[in-house]
Amino acid sequence: MSLHVAVLHGGISSERTVSLSSGRAIAAALREGGYDVTLIDMGEDLVPTIAALRAAAPDLVFNALHGRLGEDGAIQGVLEWLGLKYTHCGIRASAVAMDKEATRQVLQAAGLPVARGMVVDMPTLAASDPLPLPYVVKPLAEGSSVGVEILRTGSNRRVEIASGWRYGPTALVEEFVPGRELTVAVMGGRALTVTDIIPKHAADGFYDFDAKYVAGGSVHQLPADIHPEAFEQALRLAEAAHRALGCTGATRTDFRYDDTSGDGPGRLTILEVNTQPGMTPTSLLPEQAAHQGISYPALCDWIVQEALSR
Repeated sequence: MSLHVAVLHGGISSERTVSLSSGRAIAAALREGGYDVTLIDMGEDLVPTIAALRAAAPDLVFNALHGRLGEDGAIQGVLEWLGLKYTHCGIRASAVAMDKEATRQVLQAAGLPVARGMVVDMPTLAASDPLPLPYVVKPLAEGSSVGVEILRTGSNRRVEIASGWRYGPTALVEEFVPGRELTVAVMGGRALTVTDIIPKHAADGFYDFDAKYVAGGSVHQLPADIHPEAFEQALRLAEAAHRALGCTGATRTDFRYDDTSGDGPGRLTILEVNTQPGMTPTSLLPEQAAHQGISYPALCDWIVQEALSR
């Protein structure tokens, strides 16, 4: 008898559309691989989702949710309450990785490179620049670059950003690191490769939501054409970040890579660790897996089997 997997997608975060796309692709791949699949769209009311999960009684839940309440330990707690096995990280690792400041603290304690920064409330941001320009303002618990703002020299948008902030009473403010955006996927503790992400139409070369998910929004160069020492360091840092946060399954670590001086290997700075990387047709984890000879169905199968083995 085939294994029964419930694919949980949708959710109520700002990344709902991304999750829906991920879930549909995962369900199709698992069916192709011979699994019995139930696709469940999680909406604002949790009760129908719990009822659907209980009715399905799957062998495993493939968590294809992204963002708040899907990637932050919340749904992981519900699934554990229901006694259901699920993919990706557990409650603790999910909660810490979703909180950008908590992630910074863990990575710093492990001796890994993060940008200089601090958490500020909106009145503080409105009153004055908390860091020398340029700097970045980020929501503490959003993904896919949602809400991220870059304030550069001569910008007069600080008060406007503070007054219109929709992501809670505080924000993370970090120094702006020039250079490139790199990412490294990790499967089972082993880094796959390094991708250099080149936004095509995003303002200031920023890897924003459209650059990530709109077809043609960015060019992915893999393996990245960077200094060999930096390439190897990015692989090892991604593996170390995965371990430091207590992650399981597949993760993806995003970096800024400052090679603007032109000398030596340059500087790598960890931006965040994604505990449930996107699985859409333009997503980076499936692309890196394919580069290593792992097809999309094989990747989905590996995620399922890795979760079942825990």
